[in-house]
Amino acid sequence: MPFSPDRASAADLMQAATGDGRAAGHIGAVLVLDAGPGVSVAGARRVLGERIRAVPRLRQRLYRAPPGCGRPYWADDPAFDIDNHVRQLRCPPPGDERALLDLAAAQLGEPLPRSRPLWSATFVTGLADGGTGLLFIMDHVLADGIAGIAVLGALADQAAETAGTRASPFPAPAPRTRELAADAWRGRLRRAGPTGSGASRQRRGLRQIREGWAELGGARPPRRRPVTSLNRPVGPRRRLDVVAVDLTAVRDLGHAHGGTVNDVILAAVAGALRTLLAARGEQLGEVTITVPVAARRAAGADELGNQIGIMPVTVPATGDFGYRVTRTAEITRTGKSQARGASAALFVPAFLLLARSGLLRWFTNHQRVVQTFVTNLRGPEDPLMFGGITVRALIAIPSTTGNVTVTFAAVSYAGMLRITILSDPACTPDAAALAAALGRELSPRRS
Repeated sequence: MPFSPDRASAADLMQAATGDGRAAGHIGAVLVLDAGPGVSVAGARRVLGERIRAVPRLRQRLYRAPPGCGRPYWADDPAFDIDNHVRQLRCPPPGDERALLDLAAAQLGEPLPRSRPLWSATFVTGLADGGTGLLFIMDHVLADGIAGIAVLGALADQAAETAGTRASPFPAPAPRTRELAADAWRGRLRRAGPTGSGASRQRRGLRQIREGWAELGGARPPRRRPVTSLNRPVGPRRRLDVVAVDLTAVRDLGHAHGGTVNDVILAAVAGALRTLLAARGEQLGEVTITVPVAARRAAGADELGNQIGIMPVTVPATGDFGYRVTRTAEITRTGKSQARGASAALFVPAFLLLARSGLLRWFTNHQRVVQTFVTNLRGPEDPLMFGGITVRALIAIPSTTGNVTVTFAAVSYAGMLRITILSDPACTPDAAALAAALGRELSPRRS
C-alpha cells in the first residue's frame, strides 16, 4: 500500500492561521481531583508518560512539508521529553476556585512552542479543600472540542485498564521527501481524475454547497450587528468564570419549552449578555451566536484534529425565558444540516484565503456579524479517575480571538453542567457580573 502521511486538515490549518501561539489559539480543561495522597511531579510524569502512548498526537510535532510536497504533516518528535510538558505549581492563597481559575487563565498566556508537541499539563496543589487541580492545555490545531474530550478520557484510569499493552515503536521513522512528494501527487491526481461521471460529481458538489449554505444560515444569513462593546479587538490576557448547574434540571427545562440543553444554554447566554450591556448603558434585543457543529459524534484518541462546521444563530435576548428557549429551539432546528459540519467546506477555504492574503487578522478584528461563540460538549456521564483519585469537576477552556470579547463553553460531566465564560479582562472588567447574570438565567426558579 502506498505511504500515506498523517496530513493536517484544512480546518487544522485554519486554526493555525487564527492562533498566535498563546491564548488566542489554545483550548483545554481544568480537572479538579478529590483530596487524596497528592500527586507529585514524578508521579505525574510517570502516569502521563504511560498514558500518552494511547494518544500518538501527544508525542508528535506538526512539520512543514518541503515545497511541492503537500500540506504539513504530523510525525513523531524524536526529541520528545515529557519534562518539557509536565510541571507542578502551588495555588495562590486562598486556594479556592477563583484562584485556580486565575492560575489557569495565566497558563493560557504561555506559548506552546511549535518545535515540540503542542500541549502542557500543570498539577496544582494547595487547594483549600485538599484537592488537586490539573490544567491541561493544547493548541487548537491539535484537536477540536470533541477530540479534546477524547484525549482526557484516554488519560483516565478507566482507559488505561482496558487499553492493550502493545505500543507502536517510538519514534517512528520520519517520512522521506520523495514519499511526501509521491503522496502529494497522488492526491492531486485523485482530485483531478474521474471519480464517477461528471454529472454525479456535479450533483455531489451542489449537495455539499446546499448543505453547507444551510448550516451557515441559508437564505437568511446573519447580518451585520449594531456596534456594541461585545465586539472589540481582544488582547493577550484572559479571565475564566464558571457557572455550574444540575444537568437534569437544565434538560427538563429545555423539554418543558420544546428545546434541548443546547437551546437552554443559548437562551441563557443571550439573556445574560442583555443584562451585561444594560448595565453598561447599551441595548441588546437579539444576539448572533456562532455555534460550532461537530462533523463527528465522537472521536478516538488516535483520530484528533479539527472536524467542525459552524452554525450562526440569531436568537432573542429579550422577553420571557420560556419564550426565548422556545424561539431558540425553532431557530436552531431550521439551521441544522443533515450533514453535520457541512459548512466547513465553505468557510474554511475562505478563512485560509484571507490568511494567505494577509487580511485574516484585519477581518477578525473588524467583523460585526458574530457577537459571541457558544460551544456545548458532552463529557463522561460517570466520574473519571486519574492516578486512583476521582475527578470531581471538569471545566472546559474555550478559545477566542479577533474582536469577540466573551466566549462560552459548556461541558456536561457526571450529572453537572459547567459553563465557562472566557473573557478579556481589559474589555470585560465586569465578567463577574456576567457570570452572576448567567447563573440567574439558569436558576431553578425558572423551571
